[in-house]
Amino acid sequence: MPESNKIHSTTVLGILHQGQVVLGADGQATFGQVVMKSNVKKVRKIAQDQILTGFAGSTADAFTLLERFEEKLSQHGNNMKRASIELARDWRSDRYLRRLEAMMIVMNAEEGLVITGGGDVLEPDHQILAIGSGAMYAQSAALALKRKAPHLTAEEIVRESLGITADICIYTNHQFEILSL
Repeated sequence: MPESNKIHSTTVLGILHQGQVVLGADGQATFGQVVMKSNVKKVRKIAQDQILTGFAGSTADAFTLLERFEEKLSQHGNNMKRASIELARDWRSDRYLRRLEAMMIVMNAEEGLVITGGGDVLEPDHQILAIGSGAMYAQSAALALKRKAPHLTAEEIVRESLGITADICIYTNHQFEILSL
């Protein structure tokens, strides 16, 4: 697919901070240089509202991964880490899954993980998780706020970091959805 026709979308940011777990995302999806939709729902609560998940990349691919992740959760008693590892294992070995262009963040009350398109499961430093086109902007802003303004709540850090990202990244808008556990 030519670069101008690639789907670019989103910034998803999660943080564990002072006992709080928050995951947020913008709502923009673009195709090439056109905004296709401005209010896409990219974060969800699953597993009886015990796990937050967010996705970046192709929407259809992301929903496929979300369905597979929920299957793995069911098979492994809602053990998030085990389900993530099993999904990543499938992602590496299944020809269909390997073609998917998406990434996921999954978070529970204790930890957050990034499941990558390469079939990796990562536990990022500083308990800040970011994926999507604006990931590095959001991660940088969240890290600075967490260090310099520790009195802020996790939701305030996520909201402000997404706002900074939306000011910089053309693939991120100011229509946020923010969930917490």
